[in-house]
Amino acid sequence: MSPHPSRILLNEREILVFNDIEEISEFFLDEWQRISGYAIRHHGEFTVALSGGKTPVRVYERLSELSDHPHWQNTHIFLVDERYVPFDHPDSNYHMIRQTLLDHIEIPEENIHPIPVDDSSPDESAVRYETELRLYFKGEDIPVFNLILLGIGVDGHTASLFPESSSVRESRLVIDITPQGRFGHERVTITLPVINNAENIFFIVTGRDKADVLKRVVVDNDRGLPASLVQPVSGQIIFLIDRPAARLIS
Repeated sequence: MSPHPSRILLNEREILVFNDIEEISEFFLDEWQRISGYAIRHHGEFTVALSGGKTPVRVYERLSELSDHPHWQNTHIFLVDERYVPFDHPDSNYHMIRQTLLDHIEIPEENIHPIPVDDSSPDESAVRYETELRLYFKGEDIPVFNLILLGIGVDGHTASLFPESSSVRESRLVIDITPQGRFGHERVTITLPVINNAENIFFIVTGRDKADVLKRVVVDNDRGLPASLVQPVSGQIIFLIDRPAARLIS
């Protein structure tokens, strides 16, 4: 049975507060099946872009329990962003998603669309991934994903779109990023036009260390934070958060 979270509406954002990541994962599992089922019934396929990081690990582990679900045959999985490292590198988002989810489900290999990291530069990788998106979503100026899953960094970044970066004003679908400071590796990321064109956007945010930035995003609507700029054109946006992350939201 799906958990029953507390519901808050702030600045046209729906925020669902759960006890912990287990409840978030259970709820997201139900939403995944609902959205994928609708997309496949009406369009013949389900397209999703997944994020890396530590927060969604448990979510992907729960999704892997649907190992032989028939929806996987018509599901196409893309990545929101990627560090420009080999696929077997411990910092690779694709590596994490493959270990927690892809290796455990019956999905055709051609339905998996990692961001390439074998080009001579991140910029070439970005061009190549944008080309792949345009070919796959042919007929659409901007891809329309059925679902995009995002997180928020303590600095307010989402995907690999960082504060005080021109990346938030990009019109290209995919760009390369050289983050400053502790974030290290060069990256390739989809941009806000792609994110905001999705039918369903879910943020998963957990932990006390995210409480301040979450308040700045959903209460203060701080436009200096890339996560605040995620505002779907016509789709829905839902924040799935745990109680420690919600401590500054009333």
